This record gives sequence, C-alpha cells and structure tokens, in this order.
Amino acid sequence: MAKLRVGVVSPEREIWSGEADMVIAKTVDGEIGIMPQHAPVLGVLVEGGVLRVKREGEGDLVAAVHGGFISVADNEVSVLAEVAELGSEVDVAAARDALDRAQASIEANQEDADAAIEAKRARARLRAAGEEV
Repeated sequence: MAKLRVGVVSPEREIWSGEADMVIAKTVDGEIGIMPQHAPVLGVLVEGGVLRVKREGEGDLVAAVHGGFISVADNEVSVLAEVAELGSEVDVAAARDALDRAQASIEANQEDADAAIEAKRARARLRAAGEEV
C-alpha cells in the first residue's frame, strides 16, 4: 500500500518527518483526513488544533498545532505551523496552569482576545498529550 511522506515544521524547528498511512488535521473549513492518492489541497490550520499522524504498526503521532498551513500533493503532506509541539513533549502541568490563567482572565474580561487564544492553545496541548480537557 502507498504511504504518505509527511513533514511537520514550525519556524523554530522540524517537529517530525516520516511515512504515514493517514493524516488528520483541523482547518478553518473543518477537519480533513488525508490518505495516499489524495487530491492536491492547500488548507489553513486553525488556532489550537490537534494534528494526528496515523502510522501502521506504531502509535499515532499527535501534535498541538497553532495556525499555519497544510499542503497535500503527490502523496506528500507538508504541515507548516506557526507553533507546534508533539504531545510527548507537552509539559502537562504548565499547560494546565496556562489554561487556568487564561480562563481566569476570560472570566474577568469576556473580550480578552489574547486569553481566548491562550486557552485554545493550552487545550490543544493537553489534548495532544492525551489529557482530559
């Protein structure tokens, strides 16, 4: 069976690259699942999304992805994230603290856009780490 070549990068570093059977990402148009032979696509990733890379015989690779783009062409998937972090790298305690702080700010000021973004990012980090949110 054909495989996808997947690369996940952010401005700071290459997050992960390798072969996969399927990639699932959340775009501004909704969730997209990509398998080999997928039609070419260019999508805008949502703030606070979770990327899932399914690999046969291995566990899923999960990453918190905050904005950016996903490009699909010729069995190659490129994820160009503004910020990304593998679930295995997430400091769960720090993410929970960030979520608590953001929620407190939102409670104090419903229009705190920065706190809303921080809450989305913290939730994505916790989901990527496999934690309940």
